[in-house]
Formats: sequence, structure tokens, C-alpha cells
Amino acid sequence: MPDLFDHPDIAYWTPIVSPFDAEAARARLARDRQLRADGIALLLAITLDGGAPLGEVMLRRAPEGTELGYAVGPAHRGQGLAGRAVRVMAAYAFEELGVDRVILELEAENAASVAVATANGFRLLGVPLIEGEEKGRPYALQTWALDRA
Repeated sequence: MPDLFDHPDIAYWTPIVSPFDAEAARARLARDRQLRADGIALLLAITLDGGAPLGEVMLRRAPEGTELGYAVGPAHRGQGLAGRAVRVMAAYAFEELGVDRVILELEAENAASVAVATANGFRLLGVPLIEGEEKGRPYALQTWALDRA
């Protein structure tokens, strides 16, 4: 996945390590496997046909809620991949895990992710921003929610 995630846009909007080289990919895979074994998170590749990864989607159980996250490689955007991945993981969370709500935490300036949220029925919650700093830049995350139908 280095070819997919070693891109300035991925580095800017996500906590994914940058540069994302082979060593970073191995470390991420080991961490993702441990999170899955611990029952904390499930990370899956986004593909069209089970082949090459075009991105990843994550479902993480946390104190603030059941969170979804995703990253699609810049070369594969505009195909609806993020929206489909979010819908599949939300359905899994509702149907298999029995959760009542899934959340996305997004920066308001990330227009593509805000578009994915709104197009897939998420609504902006009136809760305080999640503020912090990562990779030397400040961020403020909005919380968006999708409730079980």
C-alpha cells in the first residue's frame, strides 16, 4: 500500500504515517492485526473486485462511539468507493455488532469527506470539536452521526 498512501493529500488529512514506505506499511499492518485481535478495530482494504487495494475502511469501537474512517488513494477517487465502503461498514456495525449509531470525525475543510458524510445520510452533531495537533498542524474535527434506521 505504499503506492496508495504515500501521497501529500493522504498525509495532510489522515493520521497515516508519512512518508508511507514499506517499513511504515509493515508497521501499520502489524498494528491493524493487533487491533483486530483485541476486538478494537476492523480495517479492510477497499477493492473493486477483491484485487488490488484502492483504499481502506476502518470500524473502531471507542468510548466516544463506534467510529468509521476511510482513505481512498487519490488516483481512485470520484468512483463512489468511500461512500460504498462507509455504507457497508455501517450496515455491519448495525446488523452484526448491534450498535445504534456510527460516527465520522471530519475536518470541516475536508470537502470530499463532508460530501461523503452528507451523501450517505450522516448529520452533523452539535457537540464540541475534537481539537488537537498531528504532524505539526492543528486540526478540529466535527462529529457526524448515522443512526440505525
